[in-house]
Amino acid sequence: MSEERKPVLRIVGGHPVLDLVNTVTPRRPGGTEHLPSPTALLAWSRRVGLVDAGEAHGVSAAWRARSGSAGQALHATLDVRESVYEVLAARLADPRPEPGARPGGDPAAGAGAALEHLALRWSAATTRSTLVGSAERAARVVVGTDPAFLVPDRLAFAAVELLRTADLSQLKECPVGEGGCGWLFLDQSRNGSRRWCAMADCGVQAKTRKLTARRRADRAATVRA
Repeated sequence: MSEERKPVLRIVGGHPVLDLVNTVTPRRPGGTEHLPSPTALLAWSRRVGLVDAGEAHGVSAAWRARSGSAGQALHATLDVRESVYEVLAARLADPRPEPGARPGGDPAAGAGAALEHLALRWSAATTRSTLVGSAERAARVVVGTDPAFLVPDRLAFAAVELLRTADLSQLKECPVGEGGCGWLFLDQSRNGSRRWCAMADCGVQAKTRKLTARRRADRAATVRA
């Protein structure tokens, strides 16, 4: 799928981390990168609700004040993205691994290493987090005490949460073999019948191609007759 088919990057994953995974179109090597710069990353973070306007201002100020920090934050974010994708791609290839098997098993031997890499990102994020609470309220973790790394730190925490708590039996991939983009999403439809990242995008394109092919075949059959 070309970038032109997604002039506005759709938010369709059902979880911010899946929408992060979907910032490459198609979701294959050589796909279009939708987070080419720290500025694009910050705009995307606002759009998915990862940071609010005040936090985005703080992130931008921190990046200006610390040379190289914007690039480091972008690199860390893309690292989280690719680690999560490798783990989830293995899950899709082998949705029901044998008890005791490493996540993903043979279909993606690197999934275990990707999971360990993600854990390191999560561990680094915890060092930039703090625990707050009181006698009246339960303690909670506040992620992102360093504004320069607020975005990747929150995404690392969200990624671990996704892998630990989401119902990954709902995880699906927009079917590349049928003209889809390879984006990942949680199928939370009532009957579990969702097939496309968005029916208005990949679904319509696929149906249009099938209709065109059918009409060509009909015309060819008429000519032969």
